[in-house]
Amino acid sequence: MIRIEGSTIVLPALASSHSHAFQRKMRGKAQRPGPAGSDDFWSWRTAMYGIAESLSPESIHAASLVAFRELHRRGVRTVGEFHYVHHQSGGEPYADRTILSQSVIRAALDAGLRIALLRVVYHRAGPGRAPEGAQRRFSDASLDEALADVDALRSRYAGEPRVRIGVAPHSVRAVPPEWLSPIAAYATKHDLPLHMHVAEQPAEIATCLAETGRRPVELLADHGVLSSRFVAVHATHLADHEPKLLGDAHAQVCLCPTTERDLGDGLPDVSALWAAGVTLSVGVDSHVATAPLEDLRLVELGERLRTGCRVVLRPDSASPAEALWTIGSTNGARAVGFEDAGGEIRIRRDHPDLAEVADEDLLDAIVFGAQADVIEPA
Repeated sequence: MIRIEGSTIVLPALASSHSHAFQRKMRGKAQRPGPAGSDDFWSWRTAMYGIAESLSPESIHAASLVAFRELHRRGVRTVGEFHYVHHQSGGEPYADRTILSQSVIRAALDAGLRIALLRVVYHRAGPGRAPEGAQRRFSDASLDEALADVDALRSRYAGEPRVRIGVAPHSVRAVPPEWLSPIAAYATKHDLPLHMHVAEQPAEIATCLAETGRRPVELLADHGVLSSRFVAVHATHLADHEPKLLGDAHAQVCLCPTTERDLGDGLPDVSALWAAGVTLSVGVDSHVATAPLEDLRLVELGERLRTGCRVVLRPDSASPAEALWTIGSTNGARAVGFEDAGGEIRIRRDHPDLAEVADEDLLDAIVFGAQADVIEPA
């Protein structure tokens, strides 16, 4: 995995398999306290909706370009963009229905990244509730319209090796249960990545139980969504039996530690996911910080905080650092439909963060102790 060439360390490029690039415009905007007791995921979401409401094809390209260039500087070469802003303010489709998707894809290519545009399917504010405010920009009147847009994107980028198209039911809150099986069947038919926010917040689980009598992972299993192409994003609040449901289906989980930490989402049970054989990847998510190395190390370090133990991930035939690099590199690329890491990145052997580190300990030092500027500019 690691190769030393003189004063340079060479490693497979990193991947970020869950991104909302336009949220880069929020950096610094939601870090001051609101009215007492009101600061949580849902108050953050209200602030995010204000940014989403303001977007145009030009501004979403500009924000995405900033976000993607920053990822590139940090060693990422593949991004999965969970894209849900589709229509004009108020919900009227653009004359070119996929123009915002195209703007985001163009930004990734301009920044030197491969991209999987994970076209989000969104229909409602919650059970029995029509979309509200900025959600109208996200929402499709019918599943047929949503999948027609996926078809259009697949056709447009069929000859572009740096682009993959996937489909992403947003969440059990935003997608009616009866849409889940047809979406999964569509992804299987066309061999597409299939991603979904899953069990990020306790309120999401409570709402799902009230509507269906099932927890989100149970509901997805019932509707045939779980498979090797399926990526559950976050999976922060799983019941004890749910990691096994994911593992038995060969499903994947994308963890987003810097965003989950920022939003106060909680700590996922990484040990249970690992023991169940769930393939893990990581994502930058909200771009509150562009720190792929931090996302990697927090998979392990968050679990140390949760369990009170050290060196929690213990792969059979690799070191923890090697396992984490795979999570952040090839696992992430494969989660969004690419077969390999998409190249290599170069790291300064003479960087102060690596001083006094023996060659055999370099990857451990990079993963657990190095800062972003250890990576050489491409």
